[in-house]
Amino acid sequence: MPMAAEDIAAMIKAALPDAEVEMTDLAGDGDHYAARVTSAAFAGKNRVQQHKMVYEALGGNMGGTLHALQLTTAIPN
Repeated sequence: MPMAAEDIAAMIKAALPDAEVEMTDLAGDGDHYAARVTSAAFAGKNRVQQHKMVYEALGGNMGGTLHALQLTTAIPN
């Protein structure tokens, strides 16, 4: 069963409370999303570490309930 964009955003915000999360359903099927996550928690971390933080926030749903996530991370200006 696909995962709703709101559920993905809520999981990310639960792990990174200051995060701004913008979700886009890339295929209209609830399985392929793009997410832009902006959080001060990313400061001082490289891109791989930032992405790992987001994937950990998803609690193992990547590759299962959530098939694909195109991820962009950023630090607030």
